[in-house]
Amino acid sequence: MLEKSQSGLRPGNRFTPMQPRPAAQDSDDEIDLMAVIGTLWRGKWVIAGCAALLMLIGGYYVFRVAIPKYQASTTLALELRSENVVDLESVVSGVSTETSAINTELEVIRSSGLLEKLVTELNLTADPEFNGALRPEPEFSIGKLKAIIRTAVTPAAEEEEAGVGLSPEEKEMNRTVATVRDAISASNQRNTYIFQIGAKTTDAMKSALIANTLARLYIQDQIDIKFQATENAVTWLSERVIELEAELKERENAIKELRAETDLVNAEALLALNQQAKDVRDRLADSRTTLALVGARVENLRSLQQEGDPATMAAAVNDPTLDRLVTRAGNDSATRELFDERFALLITREENALERAEQQVAALEASYARLQEQIEQQSADLVKLQQLERETEATRTLYETFLTRLKETTVQRGLQQADSRVLSKATPGEYVEPRKTRILALCLILGGMLGAGLVLARQMMHSGFRTPEDLEAATGHAVFGQIPKMPLRRRDNLVTYLNDKPTSAAAEAIRNLRTSVLLSDIDQAPQIIMSTSAIPGEGKTTQSISLSHNLAGLGKKVLLIEGDIRRRTFAEYFDFGDSPGGLVTALTGKRPVSELVVRAPGMDVDVLRGEKASVNAADLFSSDRFQEFLQELRRSYDYIVIDTPPVLVVPDARVIGQFVDAIIFSVAWDRTSKTQVTEALRQFESVGIRVHGLVMAQIDPRGMKRYGYGGKYGAYSSYGKGYYDAS
Repeated sequence: MLEKSQSGLRPGNRFTPMQPRPAAQDSDDEIDLMAVIGTLWRGKWVIAGCAALLMLIGGYYVFRVAIPKYQASTTLALELRSENVVDLESVVSGVSTETSAINTELEVIRSSGLLEKLVTELNLTADPEFNGALRPEPEFSIGKLKAIIRTAVTPAAEEEEAGVGLSPEEKEMNRTVATVRDAISASNQRNTYIFQIGAKTTDAMKSALIANTLARLYIQDQIDIKFQATENAVTWLSERVIELEAELKERENAIKELRAETDLVNAEALLALNQQAKDVRDRLADSRTTLALVGARVENLRSLQQEGDPATMAAAVNDPTLDRLVTRAGNDSATRELFDERFALLITREENALERAEQQVAALEASYARLQEQIEQQSADLVKLQQLERETEATRTLYETFLTRLKETTVQRGLQQADSRVLSKATPGEYVEPRKTRILALCLILGGMLGAGLVLARQMMHSGFRTPEDLEAATGHAVFGQIPKMPLRRRDNLVTYLNDKPTSAAAEAIRNLRTSVLLSDIDQAPQIIMSTSAIPGEGKTTQSISLSHNLAGLGKKVLLIEGDIRRRTFAEYFDFGDSPGGLVTALTGKRPVSELVVRAPGMDVDVLRGEKASVNAADLFSSDRFQEFLQELRRSYDYIVIDTPPVLVVPDARVIGQFVDAIIFSVAWDRTSKTQVTEALRQFESVGIRVHGLVMAQIDPRGMKRYGYGGKYGAYSSYGKGYYDAS
């Protein structure tokens, strides 16, 4: 269809297959550092704003919300003694020097039991710092924020369930202990047996008092635990000794009863029985072999007897008598009778031998069974006796051990000492927080990082085009123009705006577009110009009307055709009144074009509106009549501008594109995705149609400045202010 349609085109048209577009310079596997820096620089105000915001928040927290805190510490050391009067390590062990054991002691310091003693002794439930119920809740606090988060994360039912069965005093104590635990710290100095107990409160003296009191309670708790552990050990050891003594007597009595009830043998006698059993087992195996041989011989003789061959029968038994009779047995019946009687006698002898062998096997089996039974019984009795003796000996050893430990533990009662001692008591605490400079610096850094992240994330998620360089790099096509968004309340105000603002940025952008289109072919300027886009709403129709208006300003005869006969949006721009018809009527030839065109008010342009067709629009534009129609228009008009449907929606634009001289492709600024643009251009290339240039339309000047492009591009730069009227 392309070759056929081209036959009617004017000479020098440019409908040759597209050359491969240059590959985009950007690679998904590479990071352009300068591009990243440029993006961050364009978003510098966002970054600065985020940094300033977090600085304000941090400053408000530091100077208005945060309460000064003071830290005081008590230093303790583990006592490592080797001069114990009694070795009681296995009964009541002290503190191990292993790291895990030291860490355990640190957790003991922060345990609920020890902190409850601290709260009780210092009456911290009456201190508003630790009992939140006694202090008014500020409008903003970290505690309130934590409570909100906890309420959102933990269902109310779970919180109620956690406090079931507790009295108000117990709940108050638990809350106070939890707050005190947050104020307490315990740490070990590396590679030493020295650790510190710290307290951080709003009062320097209170911090020292809490640290010293907790250290004292911890040391006293060690002594109390050891005393209690010793008492528990004495009680437990006494009970265990009594149990072991009774168990020992019971096992000794069991040995005596077993020796009295059984006829026990020693291990040597049992070994002799096993040897005897082995001999019987060997004889039994030989007898079974003999039995099998005799049985097989009897079966063989019986089989030969049934066959009745004298020669074979004589050869099988090796009997001299049969050997003498076998030569006459075949001819003499009397001899054969003697032969058979002799063979039967031999069979009877073998059967008797078989019976004796069976009896011998049976006797040996019975003897072997008796020996096995004796061995099993003797073995069981011997094993039982040995087991009882071992258990008795083990019980005796355990009894003696526990008895010794009981005596040691009884002596140890009055020798208990703490495993730790205080090296230095806490002094009035030092100011530790809030660290104003650090917090403000951190807020500044985090704010800058947050702003940079927002700028980069916005750039990464963006799929449209903001600069002509980006558009050209992604498509390989030149950008003919950059048209800003026009301040139109209604579409029918477009022509009025162009007439009233002939030197506006938008009007000048249309002139630049006109110049680029007319100079796209040095040899011959394009006469039929098609405007299209990838998707609807990209400004192609506004662009078509504006370009027609500008071409008419050159004193040329211009025709504007509404090629989008499916939507027909020209009625929103022009008042066609009682127009007798449009494009479809012209193609049918029912009326000449001169009677169908409408002179647009305010512009010297003939407009041929679109009509609803009874056939598919693509089929209509593919007809020979449409091609002939355009040739007729070439003779009547200097320039023809055709507004066509979007490429990705319907195929009309690709069909019409075969017959035009230039195609300009509109791309909405910062909206149309790269995928949509490249796919639309690919569809043109698939049918060998050249797109002459792109137009970046609907550019938002404020948006250009917001993204940091306002000082670089034409009408949106500072140097262009003196050349354009205010829009």
